[in-house]
Amino acid sequence: MDVLGGCMDFMSVEQAIELADQAALASAHRHLTEVERMIVRGTWERLDYDQIAAQNQYATSYISQDSAPKLWKLLTEALGEKVKKSNLRKVLEQHWVQQRAAAARSRDFVESIYIERPPLETLCYETLLKPSALVRMKAARLMGKTSLVGRMLRQLEAKEGYRTVLLSFELADRQTHFTNLSRFLRWFCLNLTMELGLSDELDDYWNEEGLGAKVSCTTYLEQYLLAEIDEPLILVLDDVDLLFPHPEVYEDFFGLLRSWHEKSRLRKQWQRLRLVIVHSTDIYIRLNINQSPFNVGVPIELPEFTLAQAQDLACQYDISPNVVEDLCALVGGHPALLEQAFLHFQAHQDINLNHFLNSAVTEAGIYSNHLRQHWAFLQQEPSFLAPIQQMIQADTLVKVDPIIAYQLQGIGLIRLEGNCASLRCELYRQYFASLM
Repeated sequence: MDVLGGCMDFMSVEQAIELADQAALASAHRHLTEVERMIVRGTWERLDYDQIAAQNQYATSYISQDSAPKLWKLLTEALGEKVKKSNLRKVLEQHWVQQRAAAARSRDFVESIYIERPPLETLCYETLLKPSALVRMKAARLMGKTSLVGRMLRQLEAKEGYRTVLLSFELADRQTHFTNLSRFLRWFCLNLTMELGLSDELDDYWNEEGLGAKVSCTTYLEQYLLAEIDEPLILVLDDVDLLFPHPEVYEDFFGLLRSWHEKSRLRKQWQRLRLVIVHSTDIYIRLNINQSPFNVGVPIELPEFTLAQAQDLACQYDISPNVVEDLCALVGGHPALLEQAFLHFQAHQDINLNHFLNSAVTEAGIYSNHLRQHWAFLQQEPSFLAPIQQMIQADTLVKVDPIIAYQLQGIGLIRLEGNCASLRCELYRQYFASLM
């Protein structure tokens, strides 16, 4: 039974390998070798040593008498209990459940913490009180968009009695929904219906052959969803930049959002729809100026934390604000990286700050997963590496191709100033410098 969600949830072999790798890294300061990963995978799948060796073209004696015993010894020391082939699955599953329970407690704690970024909260709140409101919120990933939006929605629900829906485009199947407008709009309508707790009446309003998908979607929203609720509806569309590579969908969908915003001038019912469009990158796609939702409404861009805000965050975690200046010199005002450090300090109260800062840029540091994800992203496209190397070496801003800049900015790797850029923080500069 899943202690977090109350339903059965099974650990996958990939999660088992990742957990074993994390344990090895924390204990022995190294990752599992390919052979060790192979042994964990085979053991998880209940293969014997002969089968593991044969599948991977190794001698059985090498697996059973050399690599496997060393792996079990490594994991025994890393996990703090006896590990062998017969109990590997049980031990890893127990540690996985414990990790998830600890993560849930951390999430509950973190969700109670919020750092004000005046005047952004007031601007967002007061805008959404107005009929026909549209807010455009932009920030790189992990900069706190979700926290700010969540805070606004809770306040609007509690104080104003508004209905709220947060719909992330991360939930869509990109191969299915992002390649066909009709499928995307039906997915959109069905998810909105479910979030509002209404029954699915889509087929009663959908007349694609006669009216087309856009009119069918609009009719469903106006004549059913908005008609069924009496309060203003705050609709937050998160991660809309995931649509940017798909003009077959975004051109019509973004035009539809603009048309709904314009309808409020003529129809009172549409005034109750308040839109929040959340994205991580600059708008590089080409849209008709009269059909774009990105040149109307109120723009809100989230900056990094200031030093004072970072110190306020430290105090909320019961961390001395004296450590903040040195930490910010490494990670800047990056909210997620600061929170990760403060949670680590809470768990290791005797930690040496200098040791922490020195190890943070290495594979042994707490940011290793975050840094490896960024490095993997850069490896996907060779054209990303040259500008990153320039930024590592330059003392000044570097001019970057606009499309590359948009992609690097979206994941939070760089900071843009006009047409030029720099790496977002010293952590990234030191880590990438060690690899390039």
